Amino acid sequence: MGCIAYIRYAIQDDMTTLTRSQVRALVRNRSRLLRELAALSLLIRGSYLERFSTCSRPDCACHRGERHGPREYVVVSREQKQRQVYVPKAQLQAVRAGLLQYQRMIELADKISEINLKLMRGGALDESDP
Repeated sequence: MGCIAYIRYAIQDDMTTLTRSQVRALVRNRSRLLRELAALSLLIRGSYLERFSTCSRPDCACHRGERHGPREYVVVSREQKQRQVYVPKAQLQAVRAGLLQYQRMIELADKISEINLKLMRGGALDESDP
């Protein structure tokens, strides 16, 4: 019984009073972040990898240290296994942008979550966007 009372007290103590202008500012900021999130159209979840390789021709220079490459790959997780997906040279810039956009998406989601937690503590999470 004492534990339940403590939890109830801790939750009530965490509640914050937000002014109307603070709520509007948080909702505006959330809307701005959501618009930025919607613009991230190249998202790719993975890691960039450059790889050099040797071929099957025994007399090729790649067997004497002059390897072929670099070749670019994106390492992704599929079915709980890592896979290397070849990136054509013509798509390299777009893939790099997509990898950066994925990182930005994570940052934006964290910021939106923080705003929503502040609104929740202030009793205004359900406030609609302007």
